[in-house]
Amino acid sequence: MGEGFFELEHRDRNGRARAGLLRTGHGIVETPVFMPVGTQGAVKAVEHRELDDIGARLILANTYHLALRPGIQVIRDLGGLHRFMNWQGSILTDSGGYQVYSLSQLRRIEPDGVVFRSHIDGSIHRFTPSMVIDVQRVLGSDIMMVLDECPPADCGEEYARRSAALTLRWARESREHAQRTSPLYGHPQFLFGIVQGGVHEHLRVRNAEDIVAVGFDGYAIGGVSVGEPPEVMYRVTEVTASVLPWNAPRYLMGVGTPRDIVEAIGRGIDMFDCVLPTRNGRNGMVFTRQGPLSIAKERYQRDHRPVDEACSCYTCSTFSRAYLCMLFRTREILALQLASLHNLAFYLRLTREARTAILEDRFDEWSRSFIEQYSGGEDGVYQPAEQ
Repeated sequence: MGEGFFELEHRDRNGRARAGLLRTGHGIVETPVFMPVGTQGAVKAVEHRELDDIGARLILANTYHLALRPGIQVIRDLGGLHRFMNWQGSILTDSGGYQVYSLSQLRRIEPDGVVFRSHIDGSIHRFTPSMVIDVQRVLGSDIMMVLDECPPADCGEEYARRSAALTLRWARESREHAQRTSPLYGHPQFLFGIVQGGVHEHLRVRNAEDIVAVGFDGYAIGGVSVGEPPEVMYRVTEVTASVLPWNAPRYLMGVGTPRDIVEAIGRGIDMFDCVLPTRNGRNGMVFTRQGPLSIAKERYQRDHRPVDEACSCYTCSTFSRAYLCMLFRTREILALQLASLHNLAFYLRLTREARTAILEDRFDEWSRSFIEQYSGGEDGVYQPAEQ
């Protein structure tokens, strides 16, 4: 599958960190890469032109949410998701597997799929491995994900074993159905398998080997960042990545904090997504090289500095911390946009810096320096400047 889709350019000589290229029908994506989350075809509070300005080339949308609203027929009639949302870059669509976890009170897992009760109007919807592929064919995403079950972090070994077996069965059905169907809009669509197994290393290794044997264009590590401690997530990530093929992209789903991303890159991961930059931004948290700031705090009311002096995004090059502080304290909508834009710029710059360090064989040094600097914690090193 997917010959020429991924090129591994370089691996840091001192470790597992990798730099590569993803080639889709909508352009080349450099890895490591962070994907802004546009669940419903829009990245919350951030315009498409702003995403382009900060270098976003690949975004994530969600099959479950788009299937419910506006509905697949609407998107088909309007020429697919790229045309519908007028996004010229690449799109990855999640399959709805995370909703199996997050909407546990509204779904029932069966051997051949999942029955959901819509969180919008209570209507009943059935997702099967084949149906999810059909929906993603209509969406026209560049990268499609198989349907999987994402178990909770505290599930026991037997539950994790059954969940991994079900995920493997669905992965096989998804691949077979993808082979029987074709893209609808003239560009290729690549299919990723997902590895599960909870926090149990031996289950992760076995499931990874089985998923790789099915054969996909890329491989995702699912079921992490769902409540387990960071050190457990790092261990599971490292063990799983070590089993995945070197010549295919590796995607750590739903991760994470800036430190999580740096740690995972060092363990051989290429792709990331997370709602933290936009969700936390809308709630007044902005990320900086020295750690996150709660920008609405009183201490920033007279701080004339930019949010992050190392950042050249529109927010940082135009406005002060004092202005953002005022926007949040007065509940101005502009606050949500400016904070979200900066946070996404921070994440995208982070993965670009990591890529440069990998290509120059200095990732270990760079990552240690970043983690040490970032670990000052929220507001840990900042005091308002004297006026």
